Amino acid sequence: MTKKERAAKAVAALKARYPGALCSLEAADPLQLLIATRLSAQCTDARVNLVTPALFARFPDAEAFAAADVEEVEALVHSCGFYRAKARDIVGMCRKILSDYDGVVPDTLEALTALPGVGRKTANLILGDVYGKPAVVTDTHVIRITNLLGLVETRDPLKVELALRKLLDPAESNDFCHRCVLHGRDTCIARRPQCGSCVLADCCKSCKP
Repeated sequence: MTKKERAAKAVAALKARYPGALCSLEAADPLQLLIATRLSAQCTDARVNLVTPALFARFPDAEAFAAADVEEVEALVHSCGFYRAKARDIVGMCRKILSDYDGVVPDTLEALTALPGVGRKTANLILGDVYGKPAVVTDTHVIRITNLLGLVETRDPLKVELALRKLLDPAESNDFCHRCVLHGRDTCIARRPQCGSCVLADCCKSCKP
């Protein structure tokens, strides 16, 4: 089985297992998703979802964030960890979105990664979930699972992203990444994978039934 064939089997198996491949971060608009994704770095999505309702109630749009006192934002996002850097980046990205993009979250990788605190993982999530563009979000679950499958042989996020872009159907790539996250949380759990009940067993090089 070639890597491309293995990737196609994995896409189909995860699609059948998790038909609703949704991002677990809760957001009402593109800016909220961008901010929530920044907060999720080294933090669980569940924790971010507890924090963002109060944050977005206090600062409902880019204008409000751009005018915010960074220390007030810090207080609201404190429990997400690395709160000083995250608060600074959130205010900074909103100011740049207002000044450079008329308040609209940009829709290119280059523009998104030019925003404070936005790396390729965050940019790809916005491109895929908001703008419906082919995207590969290389979070820890995606990196771990695609290595176990034998699709990649690296843990470098950029190398994983570029390799998967060559292997995955562009129309399926974004949802495949979301499904890897779901699968990594309930079956292919780090250090205790449930290989006996895994839907990827017949296409995974690392499966130990």
